[in-house]
Amino acid sequence: MEFCRVGKYTGSGFEVEVPASKSILARALLLSAFTEGDTLLTAKKFGEDSRTMLSCLHALGIQTEPNENGLLVHGRSCVKDGISLHVGSAGTVARFLTAMLAFRGGSYSFTASPQMERRPMELLTALEKAGVTIVYGGQCGHFPFQMYSKGLSNMGSSRIEAATSTQYASGLMLAAATSNVPFRIQLSDYGRVSYLDMTAELIRAFGGGCTREGGEILVTPILRKPELYRVEPDVSAACYFYAASLLLHTRILIKGMKMATIQGDIRFMERMRACGVTFTETPEGLLADGTKAGHFEGFVGDVSAFSDQALTLAALAPFAVTPTHMTGIRHIRNQECDRVRAIYEALTALGVPCTTSEDEIIITPAPVHDAVIETYGDHRVAMAFALVGLKSGLVTIKDPDCTQKTFDDYFEILSRITKNE
Repeated sequence: MEFCRVGKYTGSGFEVEVPASKSILARALLLSAFTEGDTLLTAKKFGEDSRTMLSCLHALGIQTEPNENGLLVHGRSCVKDGISLHVGSAGTVARFLTAMLAFRGGSYSFTASPQMERRPMELLTALEKAGVTIVYGGQCGHFPFQMYSKGLSNMGSSRIEAATSTQYASGLMLAAATSNVPFRIQLSDYGRVSYLDMTAELIRAFGGGCTREGGEILVTPILRKPELYRVEPDVSAACYFYAASLLLHTRILIKGMKMATIQGDIRFMERMRACGVTFTETPEGLLADGTKAGHFEGFVGDVSAFSDQALTLAALAPFAVTPTHMTGIRHIRNQECDRVRAIYEALTALGVPCTTSEDEIIITPAPVHDAVIETYGDHRVAMAFALVGLKSGLVTIKDPDCTQKTFDDYFEILSRITKNE
């Protein structure tokens, strides 16, 4: 589908099932796959990024079986060497798997989608500094490349700039947990550690050890992994619907969701609460009630701890009663697209005043008018600005299929709820 017109929502509430957390599932897959024995991961619904991870694991000789309860992973400590792996547009796969295999040692060829080839991979420079040989097939620091590694476990430690390489740090943590020796990671900047904390939680849940004191992380290997691990629903995906509860003054239930989570985007719910949305845990999931939420103020502050939701806050901004002023967004310029530019272009198309600098964006509330939103192939641009369409009925999303990266049926759900089905 090349374009999707988003209908205006006129209902009184609905229920949604979102995919499994991409971030948790990626970590759980690696911890399950690279250690001996079987683990059942309770993840039934997931997107293209997770399917890409599974494809790479299969190429490495690791077997998985889908069943009615999720994915059964047959782990193994030794994997195939000298093969080619295609990471598609999955940044998590690109960084985690590269770090994992570099740590373990071996030779591998990596290819990626054109979108991924345009994204700088800071971890490649870090691996080269650690003694890994990278032969680039194009631009230095980018996919595609060939990697030759003698392994990093014998180094005993590694120093990382966490401000730009949290996924590299997580990748090394996961690799160390599946190895035979303890490993120390020293962070030169540890201001953004929410995803590192998630990695540590997963390692401990899988029977490994992970402690952090300031900027030093000590990882000890997994001794006995669980036979069953429950993968949480994706909070990032749920945030679009919880934002809709505020924007549309309605009630929305996310099946299986709980407030207790290891996902950093739960902080977005704090913002929704501040705007008048109430959250109630039920046996079915987490219910957001925005029926009594009135006019809300624009967000002002640093979003680096939940930066995936910068786009969501930008989509809410035209309907706020005060300007939105987000900081801590520099790093989102190097994701699936330059997301700061995408926000500016979308709001400008909608007729909403917006100014940006390297690390901030200021949005002035204004009436929106009919617009086609260019998504740049970025799933989060499409999902966030579809919210403006639900509110106004004035938005057409270009390339809506890009949401298959993480949420296959997102626009099918929107179509269903706007038709009150």
